[in-house]
Amino acid sequence: MTLRNRFTLISSLSFGIVSIITFAVIFFAYYDSTKIFYFEKLRNTALISAIYYLEKDELPKDRHAQIKKEYKHLIQNNRVAVYNQNNEVTFGQNLNDHNIKLSHLKRVRTDKWMEFMSGDQFYYGIFYPDNQGDFVVFVKSPNDSFQSQIWRLSIIMLSVLLLGLVAIYFLSRYLSKVVYKPISNVVERINKVDYNNISTAITSTNTNDEVEDLIKSYNKLLGRISENVLLQQNFINYVSHEFKTPLAAISGNLEVFAQRDRTPEEYKKVAQESLENVYEIENILNNLLLMSGMTKLERSHKQVRIDELIWKIYEKLELKAKEHQSSIKIQLEVTKPALLEFAGNETLLYLALYNIVENAIKYSHNHPVVIILSEKDHQLNIEVRDQGRGIPADDLAKITDTFYRGTNVNATKGSGIGLSLSKSIFDHHNMIMKIDSKVNVGTSVQLVFPSTP
Repeated sequence: MTLRNRFTLISSLSFGIVSIITFAVIFFAYYDSTKIFYFEKLRNTALISAIYYLEKDELPKDRHAQIKKEYKHLIQNNRVAVYNQNNEVTFGQNLNDHNIKLSHLKRVRTDKWMEFMSGDQFYYGIFYPDNQGDFVVFVKSPNDSFQSQIWRLSIIMLSVLLLGLVAIYFLSRYLSKVVYKPISNVVERINKVDYNNISTAITSTNTNDEVEDLIKSYNKLLGRISENVLLQQNFINYVSHEFKTPLAAISGNLEVFAQRDRTPEEYKKVAQESLENVYEIENILNNLLLMSGMTKLERSHKQVRIDELIWKIYEKLELKAKEHQSSIKIQLEVTKPALLEFAGNETLLYLALYNIVENAIKYSHNHPVVIILSEKDHQLNIEVRDQGRGIPADDLAKITDTFYRGTNVNATKGSGIGLSLSKSIFDHHNMIMKIDSKVNVGTSVQLVFPSTP
């Protein structure tokens, strides 16, 4: 069932239920008030009949004649029965009425009055003490007029209910068309989106309603999907470019090597070069796998000594720094040893810091790389500073994107993963990474650790 049909059905049912309840309340209220009105008329008739029949001997003849003349239209002998103490009809011609029972007469004498309906008649009885004795006066009146009014009211209400249901149905159909038109437009525009223009956002309605919220949410989803598609495209480009180089080197060396016999030294050299290319491919794949599972890592953190990690990285990269005619200098300016202890994943932190220092060595241009551990506002700060070629301003905003490499890296080897992976690890540990750089001056990577309790 479509939303439009559902809206129409729900609104029609709601109107029908509310109308039925309202009409039922009105009907029963009118029924009771009309019945009370008829019984009130009968009560007056019973009182007048009692006066007419029982006060005749006490009233002057002219006064009695006046009462008879004024209330003649109310007093009908065939509808009046005046019972004496022996429950015999002494006045009136309503004789042997089977609807008036002995129990009714006893109740009237006890409660002083009584009213009831039987068949198609209203009955009203009163207790009337007189000098001639105690009497019970019962009068009756047909309820055909009452029934006629109730039937007319029922027909009117049913007609109004049916007309109302028809009207609310067509009104709901119209309103649902108006209300759901923006949603229909959104659905139509979504259906027009294809793979080639998936990043194209849907124009906002600026109505500050749920439809606009839907459009904003959809646009955010499109943005994330577009980023993933772009990431996949970059990954394919990266694999085709980065993997091709070491694979081509391996296959080229082996093809040339197979053309004639080689000396043991040549065998060893080719094997070493092939292994280096294999290790490079393996390193790239490991980084990619680590990045893909970063969001799934469990927080199995333990206390890590950050200064010890830095010294491990120093030992690992000292030889590589010398190959680049550079060196690594460590400056420890922390006065509170507790700041050097941090709850985190040691392997990930080592990898992230290793990538930062290794990048600094690659682009150091024969200048030393300085690692400074300091404290500020009760937080540990690490700065990795080089005096290399720097990063252009246009590249600085994108430098942590996966597979992105600066425009001035030239022939320096890299995959565009290391800095992005480091950023993900730092985010995972709630650390802040800031990069400042100037071309031909150098780059500074600052890490701010979260405050310790």
